[in-house]
Amino acid sequence: MAQITATSLLPQPSSSSALPSRIPHYAYASGPFRCQNVAFPRTTSLAPELNRNVVVSNQVTASRSCKNQAIRAVLSGDGNGVVVTDAKGVGLRGKLNKVVLAYSGGLDTSVIVPWLKENYGCEVVCFTADVGQGLKELEGLEQKAKASGASQLVVKDLTEEFVKDYIFPCLRAGAIYERKYLLGTSMARPVIAKAMVDVAAEVGADAVAHGCTGKGNDQVRFELTFFSLNPELKVVAPWREWEIQGREDAIEYAKKHNVPVPVTKKSIYSRDRNLWHLSHEGDILEDPANEPKKDMYMISVDPEDAPDEPEYIEIGIESGIPVSLNGKTLSPATLLSELNKIGGKHGIGRIDMVENRLVGMKSRGVYETPGGTVLFKACQELESLTLDRETIQVKDSLALKYAEMVYAGRWFDPLRESMDAFMEKITEKTTGSVRLKLYKGSVTVTARQSPFSLYRQDISSFEGSEIYNQADAAGFIRLYGLPMRVRAMLDKGI
Repeated sequence: MAQITATSLLPQPSSSSALPSRIPHYAYASGPFRCQNVAFPRTTSLAPELNRNVVVSNQVTASRSCKNQAIRAVLSGDGNGVVVTDAKGVGLRGKLNKVVLAYSGGLDTSVIVPWLKENYGCEVVCFTADVGQGLKELEGLEQKAKASGASQLVVKDLTEEFVKDYIFPCLRAGAIYERKYLLGTSMARPVIAKAMVDVAAEVGADAVAHGCTGKGNDQVRFELTFFSLNPELKVVAPWREWEIQGREDAIEYAKKHNVPVPVTKKSIYSRDRNLWHLSHEGDILEDPANEPKKDMYMISVDPEDAPDEPEYIEIGIESGIPVSLNGKTLSPATLLSELNKIGGKHGIGRIDMVENRLVGMKSRGVYETPGGTVLFKACQELESLTLDRETIQVKDSLALKYAEMVYAGRWFDPLRESMDAFMEKITEKTTGSVRLKLYKGSVTVTARQSPFSLYRQDISSFEGSEIYNQADAAGFIRLYGLPMRVRAMLDKGI
């Protein structure tokens, strides 16, 4: 039987003879003890903080047996650790019954699985949302999850819901964060978090967990959605609790616990991919003075290497929402997927920006959004026909607030929902088609038309018009310029 060094929270008895014979002998101060009623299996799934003395918690009487104590231990000898909990399965930080973890199979979420079990004595159900990140990223996830200690993996295809109910409303609103960012990650988090709440209800979980760092925006986006949809769920955010300080530490932790991870120390990019975009952060990008490496990009070609001949496409739009490509009606996800291929081929949608994170710091990110860039151009261009000046100005001002709320994770906030109702109303006649020219990274509008167009050639033409009398302009200018004229008269003493 292995020797275990221990310290105890229990009061030290006056002598070992005070204990009944069936109770194992404890060295209550710091000496070794033997527990004859508990088997200690060897395991490599240990958090770094386990490399310390055993802690015996929960006060007990002499009549209780060893197996009812909560013991955290490290076996001597080969250094392999064990985690032993009491009958209630209390972990190092407390007790949870079942946790649904947002799982990607990447470094962060892979090491979280054993960490949750060790620290909360819980069953871990991994959840993966298919939001168009590609089949390659979904391959082998179940084996990875179970190898890390999860009881099961739940995968849900959210691609159509993601595009229809999250991407397209933002597109209709014209939501762009800080002049550049098309909100790819921001829009994906609420649909994933909403599905996690649903899965938690299905499997009877009392908590949810995510692998977001304490420095990022995603922790806010996930947790605000949890709060909005089920405030009774407990939320565990390991990056705000554990001793791992960064991705290098996480890689070392994963190696120690035989957790398969997809990255190495030589090349570390933090990437997030979905049907709308692919983002790149970290590594050399952390210095804004560094130009991104050419081989970093994954879904778009370098504009210099794009075809030498332009490609023309036509986007059909109904009430502010894209519905067709080159005259063919497609589902939301299919339409976006096709445009990603076409746009990526022509080097469309590369953005390199320094943005202001919600938590206060600046960060540098590089984004590839080929299909989204094409759709934004098409929708905004059609609005030039269907919306009047005042409406466009109000819409654009609200679009800034809309983007800010989505970026900040306030998707289920009543204010965003109210603004969305406004956007839906004013774009109900934004119907028509836009023809675009794609060429070496650029998107140029070549034609637009709508049955609800406010553009009238008979009015706008330089030729004669019965509706617009050019002589009327003189009176308009005098009235419109009256405030400036009065100010000038005052300055000159007139």
